[in-house]
Amino acid sequence: MTLSIEKSSASMYTRDGIRLDADIYRPDNREKLPILLMRQPYGRSIASTVVYAHPIWYAQQGYIVVIQDVRGRGTSEGEFNLFAHERDDGWDTLNWLMDIPDSTGEVGMYGFSYQGMTQLYAAIDRPPNLKTICPAMIAYDLYTDWAYENGAFCLQANLGWAIQLSAETARLKGDEVSYQKLYGAARNLPLYDLIPASPSLLTGIDPHSFYHQWLRCYSGTESYWAQLSPKNLLQGVDLPMLHLGGWFDPYLRGTLNLYRHMKDFSVHPQHLIIGPWSHLPWSPTVGSKDYGVKAVNGIDNIQLQWFDRFLKGKYTPIREQKSVALFEMGSNDWRYKDDLTNNQEITFYLNSNGLAHLREDDGILTQFLSESLSSVPDIIVHDPWRPVPSSGGHNSYPGGAFERATLDNRSDVLTYTSAPLENDLSILGIVRVYCNCEADAVSYDLCAVLSEVSPDRKVYNFTQGYIRVNSPHSPVIIPLQATSIRIAAGQRLRLSLAASCFPAHPVNPGTGNYPHQTQLIEAQIITIKIKCQAVHGTKIILPTA
Repeated sequence: MTLSIEKSSASMYTRDGIRLDADIYRPDNREKLPILLMRQPYGRSIASTVVYAHPIWYAQQGYIVVIQDVRGRGTSEGEFNLFAHERDDGWDTLNWLMDIPDSTGEVGMYGFSYQGMTQLYAAIDRPPNLKTICPAMIAYDLYTDWAYENGAFCLQANLGWAIQLSAETARLKGDEVSYQKLYGAARNLPLYDLIPASPSLLTGIDPHSFYHQWLRCYSGTESYWAQLSPKNLLQGVDLPMLHLGGWFDPYLRGTLNLYRHMKDFSVHPQHLIIGPWSHLPWSPTVGSKDYGVKAVNGIDNIQLQWFDRFLKGKYTPIREQKSVALFEMGSNDWRYKDDLTNNQEITFYLNSNGLAHLREDDGILTQFLSESLSSVPDIIVHDPWRPVPSSGGHNSYPGGAFERATLDNRSDVLTYTSAPLENDLSILGIVRVYCNCEADAVSYDLCAVLSEVSPDRKVYNFTQGYIRVNSPHSPVIIPLQATSIRIAAGQRLRLSLAASCFPAHPVNPGTGNYPHQTQLIEAQIITIKIKCQAVHGTKIILPTA
């Protein structure tokens, strides 16, 4: 029987007197029901319906659903300050929910991205009525999992998000001029200012945006990150958690790090689900690849089982399932495991005759070493006037797998391709690329992309990684985004190396300066030598299923 749902609005006041507003959806049967809470900054009517079912659907399953505007967003009072108030406001909200009429007082939280982070902050002080959370696509360490990747600022994601939040602030203030400028800028990224990573538009309109702090705090040791990172605040918190991620989500590192932390010490169930999705949408088609009907977003039904188990004490099928569900691209099917342990690896070595930047048949990946293999270095000449553009993957928008043969044909991209695989190859985990490098600049960047190459020479990326290197002569290890994929026999593997991935990351000027210090005119041409062959330790290590 379909339940009739009533919607109402309600307000509460925080400990410092700020009014927070929420919409409440409840069945009209007045049965005492548990509460599902989402706290979000985008206007509560949206309620994360870009990836989740509408709150009405959850209410029809027998829950009171509360969608709250965080401080300074929607119709809630106060000043919005990224993550700064979510710990205290989360506690106050949960305390308020204990008095919601016709409820059991027990609460579960759900939501992704910012809405995932509000769950973690709310859990820090262990409110007694918060019984479970379902954090999706979050940061465990705000510096390494969100703002930066291996020391490189995540320009496109951070700037695009900052402009969106600043535009919402302008809208709430009725500042039409600023809103119009920010709206236009968001649809014309990147911006090319005197200091490209610090556009004057955002500095002038919203000088207090979190973006400026993120840009200046370029080292993970600053106290700013320690004060806000869940990694430093969640110690001792133990709740059953359903962790949700996507292979092409920029914050997958955070999802995996939180899961591993909780798995190590929690006495409660910790389940992990990773689909072949980008940050949004969670659909079977990601980039140019369709991963089939099994990649359809089924998270709402899974979350319902989770909440029924921990808020209603029901027996649900999820109780008997293995705790890790990973979608394997290629086979386009789910794989179920008890944990993420994976001790199997295979190694491919890089080799060429020094023409891997010009000929796709010169650079090779091989599992076999031979005295006949050349040790001629390959050279990347990075020209800041024409940086290698970002395309898909996890760190640019739109994300996912795209055909990149044209990119690989650029002369500033090194490519190393294997022979056709004799057997299917299942990769599961974090691929690591080892490079022995020399550069004529004190700092440079490296981007590594791993792709599958079909017999008709189509090239589709499936994982990649990026790093800022602050030494001209040093071995470099690039961890790629965690992945799960089966490469079919007859396909080939390809590793592509470049010195930029713009605008996903800023162009490294080669001066040693960081993005907030770098004017556009200062960027230098950088020459990087990649010493191939195993004697130099240049290789890729693939974790296999």
